[in-house]
Amino acid sequence: QVQLVESGGGLVQPGGSLRVSCTASGFTFSSYTMSWYRQAPGKEREWVATISAAGYNTKYTDSVKGRFTVSRDNAKNTVDLQMSSLKPEDPAVYYCNADPRSWYQIVTSRAGEGYWGQGTQVTVTS
Repeated sequence: QVQLVESGGGLVQPGGSLRVSCTASGFTFSSYTMSWYRQAPGKEREWVATISAAGYNTKYTDSVKGRFTVSRDNAKNTVDLQMSSLKPEDPAVYYCNADPRSWYQIVTSRAGEGYWGQGTQVTVTS
């Protein structure tokens, strides 16, 4: 049974930091490109970041470049998104995605296929 379980969301002040994590099971994690997406109320789901299967390549949407860092541990079947300098436009439900396609295909399309987690809420408020 495939599972992606996100954790680590919560409430943070503007300018603060938060780390969200995703733990995978039920499939060969190291063979999948992993991504983070987010969806704010009333908006479409937005691609945030992608890391290649081996972890060598990453790419970010422009609005989070320099502030967010995606990483993975294939030994632990986890992928993390470290978020810093959080802004009022960052609050959303953050979703983990496991996609069997290549890193290049995903960062070009910016649309996920494959498996999805249930999401974790990130709130930025003073």
